[in-house]
Amino acid sequence: MAFRWPWSRQSEGPRNAVQDSGGGVLINTSQELDEYLKAGQATKSGAVVTAETSLTQGAVYACVRLLSGPPATLPLHVKRRIDARTREDASDSELWILLNRRPNRWQKPHQFKRMMQAHVLLRGNAYALKVVSRGNLLELLPLDPDRVVVTQNDDLTLKFKYTRRDGRQVDLDQREVFHLYGLSLNGFSGVTPITYARETIGLAMSQEDYGATTFRNGARVAGVLEHPLKLGDEARLNLKASLDEYRQGGQSEGKFLITEEGMKFSRMALSAQDAQWIESRKLSRSDIAMFFGVPPSMIGDNSGSDSNWGTGLEQKANGFVTFTLEDYLTMWEEGVTIDLNTDPAIYARFNRAALVKGDIKTRWDAYVKGLQWGVWSPNEVRGLEDMNPREGGDIFYPPPNTAGGEDASLEGDRDDPAKDA
Repeated sequence: MAFRWPWSRQSEGPRNAVQDSGGGVLINTSQELDEYLKAGQATKSGAVVTAETSLTQGAVYACVRLLSGPPATLPLHVKRRIDARTREDASDSELWILLNRRPNRWQKPHQFKRMMQAHVLLRGNAYALKVVSRGNLLELLPLDPDRVVVTQNDDLTLKFKYTRRDGRQVDLDQREVFHLYGLSLNGFSGVTPITYARETIGLAMSQEDYGATTFRNGARVAGVLEHPLKLGDEARLNLKASLDEYRQGGQSEGKFLITEEGMKFSRMALSAQDAQWIESRKLSRSDIAMFFGVPPSMIGDNSGSDSNWGTGLEQKANGFVTFTLEDYLTMWEEGVTIDLNTDPAIYARFNRAALVKGDIKTRWDAYVKGLQWGVWSPNEVRGLEDMNPREGGDIFYPPPNTAGGEDASLEGDRDDPAKDA
């Protein structure tokens, strides 16, 4: 008998099951293996949830689209602090040009910021390699978050290990990486709603799959044909063939069905299981919106579950900005100011007033009040509207109901300061 080494033993096929404590996950393709290794694991509902598969859910896609838009579209100003009370525009700095003109060779500013924000939402972290030449920051090259591992050294500095597409690993210093992350449990790496909402998203995916399978197979019966007598085999086959021809391709939808031999058609109402399935889908959308901190009505769920945010669209939008969007805007401002800048006098700040750009009444009411109380000059208001300054428009009107002041002679202009804007 010939001796054969154990590893040379022939088998019918590879053992391609990944076993865990809760059961097994059968991996058939390299794509499925890649998804599993990327922390995409089977949920209790059986669905495999990853950053990519979760976007197939309308609620997840809507939340990511909604939250990634403002950091990409709001004007990002770079300011220079002159003293404790004085600031000036620093749009001539390299940092402003990098963030508002060309972050790298192939992306526009909007595309870069939107992609980085989506990485934070879907993977918890966003990374970009800083390209520096002679002390000047030239480019920000985005890195795939799935290929980056961040650790903390004994001296509390951070180290980034990046795996290139060719498999070679590169160690990066903290000064070489632009790192954005939100909620963190260890202080140097972010977590994502996808991780903790995996079961909720998996349930929504299974519900969608169930509904698609039901409609594809036509498992739900719309009605029943009742015959007063007993049908023979030939009559039953003829009736089946005529019904299949009637409903083939959906072209007879809404047309009348002509019955013979005293048959009656009884319409079946929506079953309790179908009604519960519809309600559970609504609940899944609300749960996903809750994980992302988005009012359900802003992603198309108008079931009234976000009434505690307010009764009108304006109140809901204000709550969304205050409790959700502000967190991400602050993350960007601090990341840009600290990671991309070495001048302590320069800082970045979003123009939050642009959030009401679509509401012209609210915007101009704010301008009028700012002019009346001397917060803005007419030329500053014109600048906010991207208009050129006018002669004599740099004055500040004294607040009403006050006496004296060096500008008290401008009584004629105080009646309607908004007209000078």
